Amino acid sequence: MNTSGPVPSVEAQLRAAPPHALVATADRLLAQRFGARDVTLLLADYGLRVLQPVTDLPHTGEPVSAYDGPPGTAFTTQKPVIEITAEPATELVHLPITVRGDRLGVLCARVPDTSTDPGTVLRLGEFATALGHELTTAGRDTDLYLLARRTRRLTLAAEMQWQLLPGTGCVRDEYVIGAHLEPAYAIGGDNFDWSTSADHLTLTVTDGMGQGIDASLLTNLAVGALRNARRAGIGLADQASLADQALYSQYRGKAYASTLLLCFDLATGRVRAVDAGSPQLYRLRRTRIERVELEAQLPLGMFEETLYEEQVFQVEAGDRLVAISTGAHGTRSATGEVFGESVLRQILSATRGAPPHETARSVVAGLLEHVGHQDLLADAAVVCVDWNGRPGGTS
Repeated sequence: MNTSGPVPSVEAQLRAAPPHALVATADRLLAQRFGARDVTLLLADYGLRVLQPVTDLPHTGEPVSAYDGPPGTAFTTQKPVIEITAEPATELVHLPITVRGDRLGVLCARVPDTSTDPGTVLRLGEFATALGHELTTAGRDTDLYLLARRTRRLTLAAEMQWQLLPGTGCVRDEYVIGAHLEPAYAIGGDNFDWSTSADHLTLTVTDGMGQGIDASLLTNLAVGALRNARRAGIGLADQASLADQALYSQYRGKAYASTLLLCFDLATGRVRAVDAGSPQLYRLRRTRIERVELEAQLPLGMFEETLYEEQVFQVEAGDRLVAISTGAHGTRSATGEVFGESVLRQILSATRGAPPHETARSVVAGLLEHVGHQDLLADAAVVCVDWNGRPGGTS
């Protein structure tokens, strides 16, 4: 009589693994089910420039490019890449690891060349997705995967900001979000945040004044206050007013945060907006690029009991929205040219067909080229939203 019971699913076995042992567990499961070996987990670094192997820290392997070569191609295109190598009868499979649109990295495994048929590659992709969900959960209990993402130490301000973020991407039927922060290892006051429900998407881009830990503390308070107000179920303008009161109560007008608040109706494409400061919003509709002109209202915390008003505009299926903080659109080159006036529009036009996460990364890369060096003096946040609309809706 067989009393062993059914074999646990891949998902169940990954869930049962100790947080620090996910790679070893994935290695074992891939060997058992697919005959795989040489399994490597590559995680994207904070700057999205390289993919770093997860090994026993503090030792780690050499990073690879996040946008070149087979692993980088899998990460950028979000599609499996099969690499034919010199070793006979085997192939390397590079599988993107993404959780609800948030790109984490790539899972690489050497498998028999008989295991690279479309059906098997699909099952390998499902395995990588299951691993990604467990990586996200394991990050609450171990520092291993956070540390593996770092090419160097983060500043304390950057540590606080990255812990505050919802992720760097989100996908639903109605929209696709891709976002990027720079300087990734020393970010201070810039932040983006979003939350989705059955009928709405709320998105904010916040730029806390100042630099370093002071800017990070200010932005943490602003984002926390906005989340608290949003979760209380109040309207967008009142969310801004309550956050404004929280900042003024703490800083008495000596420090403030510029914030763009957007709330999308998923069924209609109607967008309610509050422009509380300096982040700018661009809309790409077919071949046209235009600045979404919103009424500039006071930044959060500048004065006591500021009242905010909502504005409304419409997005259509196929629209792309790009929100950028002051550190992006207001940055000048050595010759005095403002980034947002011409260079930004050129980048947005050139990346019109690229996924949102690549557009956000390209804007930051273009900004770095614009200023002529690898480190920005001011923080820059870029959020790109592709609007698909809801089938049967009015957008």
